Amino acid sequence: MNIAFVTLGCKVNRAETEELVRFAVNEGYSVVDPAEGHVIVVNTCTVTRTADAKVRHLLRRLHRQNPTATIVAIGCYADRNQSELRAIEGVRLVVPRRENSSLLAVLGERFGLSRSDGIVTMPRLRTRALVKIQDGCNLRCTYCIVPKVRGTECCRPIQEVIRQVALRVDEGHSEVVLSGINIGSYYWDGYDLSDLVAQLLKHTDVPRLRLTSLHPNDISSSLLSKFKNTRLCPHLHLPLQSGSDRILRMMGRRYSVNEFFCALANVRASIPDVAITTDVIVGFPGETDKDFEQTLTLCREAGFSWIHVFPFSPRPGTPAAELPPVNERVKLERVKKLCILANESRERFQTGFLGRSLPVLWEKQTQPGVWTGFAPNYIRVFAHSQQSLVGRIRHTRLKWCDDGRTWGELL
Repeated sequence: MNIAFVTLGCKVNRAETEELVRFAVNEGYSVVDPAEGHVIVVNTCTVTRTADAKVRHLLRRLHRQNPTATIVAIGCYADRNQSELRAIEGVRLVVPRRENSSLLAVLGERFGLSRSDGIVTMPRLRTRALVKIQDGCNLRCTYCIVPKVRGTECCRPIQEVIRQVALRVDEGHSEVVLSGINIGSYYWDGYDLSDLVAQLLKHTDVPRLRLTSLHPNDISSSLLSKFKNTRLCPHLHLPLQSGSDRILRMMGRRYSVNEFFCALANVRASIPDVAITTDVIVGFPGETDKDFEQTLTLCREAGFSWIHVFPFSPRPGTPAAELPPVNERVKLERVKKLCILANESRERFQTGFLGRSLPVLWEKQTQPGVWTGFAPNYIRVFAHSQQSLVGRIRHTRLKWCDDGRTWGELL
């Protein structure tokens, strides 16, 4: 029997799935596409109601497409509500995250999953490798279900992180993304995130290293100084969530609007050509027109390279879920306004680099002869080439923007 893996959700989920794939292959199991899988493991997300709906839709679709397969649900949704997942037709087993390490043994015992008799090869994973350095969260944002399903913070030993990054480089990856629920809290044996970055740049040959989400109070002068090394990508994701101090306090966020702006200023003063992306929650309970206008104003002034817009989604068991909701029509109107601004911000940022040459890590072919990849500052670039570019870093001159796409010319 063979096994397939499917992932929904954040980079941490993807990092965990990639670890499961590598472990399965190293143990001699044959990993295939879902259409061919005898066992299909789905790593689930539950951060919003939309995420829940996507999980349920995917599980039903996989069952329709491969009705004889054994479908197994793991991940955050499995930790939050196992009974909901068990009720979905085709789902044979729901495994909480704490049992991931014994997943293959359980599948062998319950469903006969066995090692292959032939040579097992590693399936192609993403061009940018994900390495999880931390899990869990000690913060208590009033809207967030993650601490309930992920638990308290725990960090990976620094030597193990160095080893994992080195292994990803040996596999041929040109970029490694450090992932976690709250990577700014990383601390192991006296080493914080800044120290970890320094050690990775010193002890590995990783061509490009990228950080995931950070909080404004994670932005230390020590961390910013590491960006002098051009192997550390000039891109930071700083979730804003709201431009209103009143709403930030209701959310349980541990910074003010002024502190957020100070963090932005420090980042831009230290990192040339930096891209700063963000998250904003629209329609948090109690958000007034004034609160939303303050958010719009901040987002215009901040010059983000992209804004991820999330309509508020009540999560059972969180304090915010008990608060009176914002009118749904009003919420959707606000989402639309902020999405328009997000697109304008992206175009403004990208057009500022037209005529410049940037090293692009090419990821995949989107159609015959058209390739896409990412510059260090997270601009997605498209270019024409009749030769495969997958996994290669090529200097590319950015030429024009069209409908949110930035097109370049290979040099």
